[in-house]
Amino acid sequence: MLRNPVEFAQVEQEEVKLSTREIEVLEQLSKGLNYNVIADNLILSPSTVRKHIENIYTKLQVHNKLEAIEKAKSNNLI
Repeated sequence: MLRNPVEFAQVEQEEVKLSTREIEVLEQLSKGLNYNVIADNLILSPSTVRKHIENIYTKLQVHNKLEAIEKAKSNNLI
């Protein structure tokens, strides 16, 4: 273990796959827009936006907007 500490220090970045629409919703969310404005901008219903955000949270394994935005930026998704 002590001979090759570099191997243990390497942290692999998670592979996260979001759909194009989920990325668009997340970008709008990162601008501080609410669900109704995002729905208007992307020509979606507010309930569809909520469902996309729910899917984003699940895929990124987060619980709120700030965590989702931070994790998306760290994974170069937005």
